[in-house]
Amino acid sequence: MVASAAALLLTGVAACSGASGDDPQPAPSASSAPPSEAVSGARGLLAAKAATALDKAYSALYSFDDGNGQPRNVVAQIGRDGTWRVDVSGGALGGTADVTIVSTAAGVFQCTLGSQSNPISPTCVKVAKPGKRVPADYSPKVERLFRPGLSVFTDRQAALSVAEVPPLAGAKGTCFSVDSISASLTAPVDVGIYCYADDGVLTAVRVGFGELKVSNQIDGPATVPLPGPETAGPPMGMDAPPAAPPVQPTGIVPSA
Repeated sequence: MVASAAALLLTGVAACSGASGDDPQPAPSASSAPPSEAVSGARGLLAAKAATALDKAYSALYSFDDGNGQPRNVVAQIGRDGTWRVDVSGGALGGTADVTIVSTAAGVFQCTLGSQSNPISPTCVKVAKPGKRVPADYSPKVERLFRPGLSVFTDRQAALSVAEVPPLAGAKGTCFSVDSISASLTAPVDVGIYCYADDGVLTAVRVGFGELKVSNQIDGPATVPLPGPETAGPPMGMDAPPAAPPVQPTGIVPSA
């Protein structure tokens, strides 16, 4: 199911997300109501969208633009049992390796991915306990934009400032500007703009490390398994591996 879903999305067979129906009309901006009421209303609406998203299973293809060149493919798969997987093309080893982050009841895993140019068998390394964030050294970051942030958005006590904003260019759904209100604490989610369809599908995000937009979408699987066996590691880093030292010539070197 997982492999076939990704294949359908990447070949464009799946129906485009939100293809039917008109674009949702943006709600009144924060300037049309007293600031406290507008922010409170936006915060409640984002919490409702996130709660819907927690119950939504889907597989979707996204285009991710980090501003460093050609946009890359991202495939997100959210299972009905709460498991999830995010594949990032060129997401590890300085853009030279594809990587996936998978969350199951056993923990959060970083897995290698094979491709036509790199036909390897996938393997997985556990990098975090269930529900925890992937350490920065092993994280392509994009996975944080999906399931991990929803529990923060549904938490009314989280140190966030939320305002409804016009949709990002080319994006469907309702969009929210999310910022941290505590300068002394690490932001619980990546600050930026998050857009959700009425059914809870993440349609677009703009954060400090790039912009994500949905291209295609199909129904999600019942569960998302690991794409390969678990191994002892180590996981892949995000930086490009050091260049191999030059090969020294062998044999007898003629004397002058």
